[in-house]
Amino acid sequence: MQKSLKTADIRGKILETFTRSDALVSVAVVILGFLVGTILIVVVGRNPAGMYSAIVQVITGFDLRRGVFNARYIGEWLVSSMPLILCGFSMAFAARSGLFNIGAEGQYAIGITAAQFVALFGPRIPVIHWLLAIGAALAAGAVWGGIVGFLKARFNVSEVVATIMMNYIALYFSRYVTLLIPGANPFQTPQFPATGRLTSPFLESITNGSRLNIGLYLTIASIFFFWIIMDKTRLGYSLRATGFNKEAARYGGINVNASLTTSMAIAGAFAGLAGAIVSLGSFSAGRVLSGQDGYGFDGIAVALVGNSTAWGTALAGLLFGMLKSAQPLMQSRQIPKEITSIILGLVVVFISLRSGVRILINWQMKEKARKERKG
Repeated sequence: MQKSLKTADIRGKILETFTRSDALVSVAVVILGFLVGTILIVVVGRNPAGMYSAIVQVITGFDLRRGVFNARYIGEWLVSSMPLILCGFSMAFAARSGLFNIGAEGQYAIGITAAQFVALFGPRIPVIHWLLAIGAALAAGAVWGGIVGFLKARFNVSEVVATIMMNYIALYFSRYVTLLIPGANPFQTPQFPATGRLTSPFLESITNGSRLNIGLYLTIASIFFFWIIMDKTRLGYSLRATGFNKEAARYGGINVNASLTTSMAIAGAFAGLAGAIVSLGSFSAGRVLSGQDGYGFDGIAVALVGNSTAWGTALAGLLFGMLKSAQPLMQSRQIPKEITSIILGLVVVFISLRSGVRILINWQMKEKARKERKG
């Protein structure tokens, strides 16, 4: 009897340690998502090896079926991942300050609009041209996010409601002003000049003509920016303190209103940068947005899986980008592309169950302590 109690105690401690480790939980739910996806593929009468060979091909460039290497798949994987990472940062940065930013989609659209205007009408000077376009996207996204932060700080307006409304405003505002560009049609604008694009002959050459572009360097810089600002600076401490407890932060001398506005502005800048990278890196002409691209909403899931940290969110963005890039290859192997969406959805659901598991563990520990006191 005593041995079984000790075994139960050890099992309980292991489970408690596991669930309190955000990184371990994220790894576990990803594995569980793939496991369920594998079972679903078997249920529909397909070979799960097709999914995993497609994933290997995306990550390494090797086609295991034919023994052929093509670096283009790696480049396209990174291209798909960059906006997911940046929009994930938009959600994650705000979350660390206690805000739920679901407005990355609107901030992304505003970033696209600003970048396209500068790319079309800015000074056609190499490097300076695309730098100005990137700066415009960052500023536009920051303003769009900062408006929500100001409304939250000044009037306690729910950031959830405000960002949802701002998403639609951004979409239709972008469409309206882009159609005013001379030569624009309901689908696209005139071609961008070469100086306004983010193309990189070097990155294209090493990835066999993929769309990989200068946005890769900007994304890497954003990862370090997020990490340094949030974890290594006084500003990051103020933002995190605000996220933990606004009243305690205010009592400690932190300007909570400024923290909320700054957090949303930086979050918006991340999403605006994502819009610029997609627009100037993947397309040769400006787009007239007819609907939402979805990167901002996918970024919410990326941030949740990445636990709103710089490195975790970056890895989650690579995971989501990998699955999205693998969809065409999976279809060529008779695997339904919807399987990847199911896996991603299950990962988010399992992540959300973490709090429930923690509540259950805490309840069990309290019950155990109560019984020991009675005994």
